[in-house]
Amino acid sequence: MNKAFSPPTVATPTGYSHGVELGANARIVYVAGQVGTAPDGSIAKDIRGQATQAWKNIENVLAAAGMELKDIVKINHYLTRKEDIAAYREVRGKALGSHQPASTLLVISALAREDFLVEVECVAAK
Repeated sequence: MNKAFSPPTVATPTGYSHGVELGANARIVYVAGQVGTAPDGSIAKDIRGQATQAWKNIENVLAAAGMELKDIVKINHYLTRKEDIAAYREVRGKALGSHQPASTLLVISALAREDFLVEVECVAAK
């Protein structure tokens, strides 16, 4: 079983844990950065649409490995626009519910394609 840590000696996190310890003999899956591209190649124009699709993609990759979103222990989020943070956090919150893996969010100047607004990569363990 994985164990999350957010000690009172560190500022209280919002929607994530400061650290996660993997259980003994955990199976680990590294999920490559997922963007908002649907299986048919389409991509939404807005952050909510792209983020929702990116999280669906993550869920599908994990399912193929016999895992679920609740098995995520670390996430890196990359956004290209600071003003999208609040909307992105809403989508992330819907996807993860009360699950709070370790997390880093960065606002960067660009992703692989101009139309990509978000990319999410994660590590899951079970």
